[in-house]
Amino acid sequence: MRRPLPLFSVLAVLLLVAAGPPGRAPFDPTRTPGTPVYSVQLRSDATGAHWQGHERITFNNTSPDPLREVYLRLWDNFHGSCAAPPVRVSGLNGSAEVACTALRVPLPRPLPQGVSGSVEFDLSIDVPNGVDRFGRDGAFSFLGNALPVLAVRDEAGWHLDPYTDLGESFYGLASDFAVTLDHPTELLVPATGSALDTPGEPGRTVTRVGAHQVREFAWAAGPFSRIAGRSADGVRIAVYSAADIKAEDARAMLDLSLRTIDAHSARYGAYPYGDLALVLDNGFAFAGMEYPAFVLDRIRPAAVIHELAHQWWYGIVGDDQYRAPWLDESFTEYAMDLALGNTGEGCTATTPWQSADERLTNPMSYWDAHPDRYEAVIYDHGSCALHELRRLIGPEPMSALLRGYARAHWYGVSTAADFKAAAQAATSVDLTPFWREHRID
Repeated sequence: MRRPLPLFSVLAVLLLVAAGPPGRAPFDPTRTPGTPVYSVQLRSDATGAHWQGHERITFNNTSPDPLREVYLRLWDNFHGSCAAPPVRVSGLNGSAEVACTALRVPLPRPLPQGVSGSVEFDLSIDVPNGVDRFGRDGAFSFLGNALPVLAVRDEAGWHLDPYTDLGESFYGLASDFAVTLDHPTELLVPATGSALDTPGEPGRTVTRVGAHQVREFAWAAGPFSRIAGRSADGVRIAVYSAADIKAEDARAMLDLSLRTIDAHSARYGAYPYGDLALVLDNGFAFAGMEYPAFVLDRIRPAAVIHELAHQWWYGIVGDDQYRAPWLDESFTEYAMDLALGNTGEGCTATTPWQSADERLTNPMSYWDAHPDRYEAVIYDHGSCALHELRRLIGPEPMSALLRGYARAHWYGVSTAADFKAAAQAATSVDLTPFWREHRID
């Protein structure tokens, strides 16, 4: 197996290709392991559906409590079985949990607060058939959530929630990635971050990707068609199209994305990553799927606007997507409405509650048990609640609230309590009845 890049090479790649302004997540003693850095080297087979290599993760114990173990989330093992997992690690002494989507790794010695540690392992990834966020569509492979990443320990303990196919389970802290993808030259590899291509072995290309302060790293591989442009604010967007995408549709989606990224930036703060990859395939069963600086989508303009808003709501302003899905989906749907000129007039009449148990703040475990109500509550009622909040406190205070809230939680983590406190501070109106009406606990 290839060994990890030495530390000076990791830093060089990040400095060379990572885009965006300097800055890191705020120091957060309630969530650990903190300041993760992922160094990954992978080599694909001829198809781009099978990858082997090595991963090294360094981290710091930001918590006052000693860190005795870490957990790796192998999310995409949901798509296989413990007997035949599509994501396999070796070279670690660990125990598999949560249907083999979590691997407990004891540390050689407890880490006190402020002390760094690392884990490293060999890695093998086999992309299954099926047009999904982790799946294949003929010659095109999509690798969302394929890299093992650190689970988060906070005041509630280790977050080892199960994978949900209805929404998202993912909860990660802002991290740096230096990823080397060695692949056949005829395959393009759009990925999270900014990339530099160099010649590899005959017929192969080495793509080095750096991503600064992102929560996840995703990529795709295939004989994509590619077009690119730069927004008025300087964001570089590339559209990668699978075989079923018409050239004129790809161009329309690029033009829309260039306008939209700047519009979202104006509302919530400048997009910090410099580059973004939009990967299009009309075979996806979902409308769209967000990753930092990387979006999977169909030819569906409203969905692209929604997924680009996720760059802020979940990407830059993080949240626990399993336990508080409204904090990114409701905010993103509201952002999409604003971009489309939809003011949500009369939305409360079209989003009635159907059960006393329904809460906007319910976790994914509830929605997995009531899947027919997930979109109606989290997307429709959630965005409606934010429209109603704007009408209650006023358009300008609402705009200032969201921009200031994003700034205060830039690269950090948002909670319902945080948002409720920020909203109340933005107005003299007592919001207690509002939270009760919209079931925001």
